Amino acid sequence: MRVLFIGDIVGKVGRTTTKALLPAIVDRYKIDLVIANGENAAGGFGITDKIASEIFSYGVHVITTGNHVWDRKEFISVIAKENRVLRPLNYPQGVPGYGSIFYTLRSDEKVAIINISGRIFMSNMDCPFRAAKDEAERMNSLTKTIIIDFHGEATSEKLAFGHFMDGKVSAVIGTHTHVQTADERILPGGTAYITDVGMTGPFDSIIGIEKELVIQRLLTNLPIRFEAAKGEGIFSAVVIEIDEKTGKSTAIQRLQLKHP
Repeated sequence: MRVLFIGDIVGKVGRTTTKALLPAIVDRYKIDLVIANGENAAGGFGITDKIASEIFSYGVHVITTGNHVWDRKEFISVIAKENRVLRPLNYPQGVPGYGSIFYTLRSDEKVAIINISGRIFMSNMDCPFRAAKDEAERMNSLTKTIIIDFHGEATSEKLAFGHFMDGKVSAVIGTHTHVQTADERILPGGTAYITDVGMTGPFDSIIGIEKELVIQRLLTNLPIRFEAAKGEGIFSAVVIEIDEKTGKSTAIQRLQLKHP
């Protein structure tokens, strides 16, 4: 089984880049399942019902998110019933939405997908380690193929989580920082890992935002409104090859492609 995980889609540039490049990538790598982090798809902050539907129409099967999932208040009622758009599992009980899903492929194989949030430099959440371990054990009764989006800021926390979950899940894919890391590997227990898959969005930007706006905020410390940048796009993703009989990953490959 081959899974494509697309890094954080940012704004219109991220969406148009995904739409333009995804079909050829799916065909070239013979992809069975496409997952994309879409928490910044609406103007760089949040996601809407219309934009989620748009991303699904490109061929994405499941959308993961993170701390920006609540930025568009109108989406809260949507995420409460749309289980193909995940929010981090380790929010407190009673928060709308789903933290995990079983997705059935055309081959009738089931894949479990878990969305989890880190805590270092992030909001105060339930323990991601315990929450993910318990959920993976529950989902393992129906499938050995389990993929986790770990949405976190700190490299150390992501690495610790990857090693903690090694052998328990098929892949731990880091999101949130928008800068692709060069540490993709198969951990000793057979879990594919990368600290951050990167961003799919404006290439000439600061993590997807207009450069001058970020620089001005850092220079002045004033509450300058951020806007998603325009121009050339960058597509960041990983392709993961998984043995569905064992749930172990056999390969992980980074992708970075530009789109005019």
